[in-house]
Amino acid sequence: MKFKTEVCLLSLAIVLFAVSSFLYTYQTETQSAVYGLNAAAASVDVFPLRTYALSFVGFGFVLMVTASVSYQKRSNRELMQKAASKIK
Repeated sequence: MKFKTEVCLLSLAIVLFAVSSFLYTYQTETQSAVYGLNAAAASVDVFPLRTYALSFVGFGFVLMVTASVSYQKRSNRELMQKAASKIK
């Protein structure tokens, strides 16, 4: 992968992490006073976007790992080429 592509993947991962943090903490108007006895129902109804947030985090993680592995391979290849040119 090219360096520009790796930077774009990392930037997109950062944006996804930021959006997911907003989605994870987003609350609806109904507070836990209505759902005081049933905590499970309260978490589902009060935080409706948490499943999307977790999906964004997962996708951002995959993008970050892909860019990091690509950069590491490219760096190792360049180091090997420099070492080989010094030997000759």
